Amino acid sequence: MYFPEEPEEEFELNIVPMIDVIFAILTFFIISSLFLTRSESLPVNLPKADSSEVQQRTQITVSVEDSGAIALNRESIALDNLQSSVRDLMGTTQESVIVINADEAVNHGRVIAVMDELRAIEGATLGIATQREN
Repeated sequence: MYFPEEPEEEFELNIVPMIDVIFAILTFFIISSLFLTRSESLPVNLPKADSSEVQQRTQITVSVEDSGAIALNRESIALDNLQSSVRDLMGTTQESVIVINADEAVNHGRVIAVMDELRAIEGATLGIATQREN
């Protein structure tokens, strides 16, 4: 018996859909990476100097108890004396971080009064301490 030879079809690999998928994935990664970076300022190359020094930042803690009493680094203090005492603690340091530990039961107005006193201090950065929920 003789079987006529069937012409073999040439194998074709169509890569166009594969290229489309690759470009879609690439586009996804490029767009998602744009949201990962956060630029606060313009990128600049800072000059070097032999006389440069690292600026120290002191951390100062102001506590406001549920009764409204204020403590500066665990020592009781009146609201009127808070600003001058914090300036004394800062000394020659140009920048300081002031962390406010306020009890959740304290009057909101009392915390705002403390923040107003501290906000008037030049070079002070305010932060509010919280606990992480489990």
